[in-house]
Amino acid sequence: MIAKGDLTGINVSRKASGIKPTGEPIRVLIVDDSMFVTKQITQILSSEGFVVAATAADGKEGLDKYKELYPDIDLVTMDITMPNMDGVTALEKIMEFDKNAKVIMVSALGKQDLVKKSLLLGAKNYIVKPLDRVKVLERISSVLK
Repeated sequence: MIAKGDLTGINVSRKASGIKPTGEPIRVLIVDDSMFVTKQITQILSSEGFVVAATAADGKEGLDKYKELYPDIDLVTMDITMPNMDGVTALEKIMEFDKNAKVIMVSALGKQDLVKKSLLLGAKNYIVKPLDRVKVLERISSVLK
């Protein structure tokens, strides 16, 4: 417990990175077939004031949820390797639907070719697994500027 007036070293004026200048939370769609990764991203983003508007377990579901929630999604995190529809295909279809979509790809190491293809198709950035909280927030912040 922090005693009243004992906030040395704590930046109390820092605004959560998940809040828009209007004061509203940034709404995110998480598309990943791993419940563990979905939970990790949710925890990282929630701790910064983001709202996870929806989650999807594959690219097809992610595409459907994006269209359903549009225009109320500010950002999508998209796993590259998933069943039914992979992340690269889902990204392509989201970009066809909304050329201004902000999608960040989530990739395992060794998928550089798919990451490059995703960036050429319109992904704004990428995050490499295993997830690092600081890197996740840095990459997301750079996309939202």
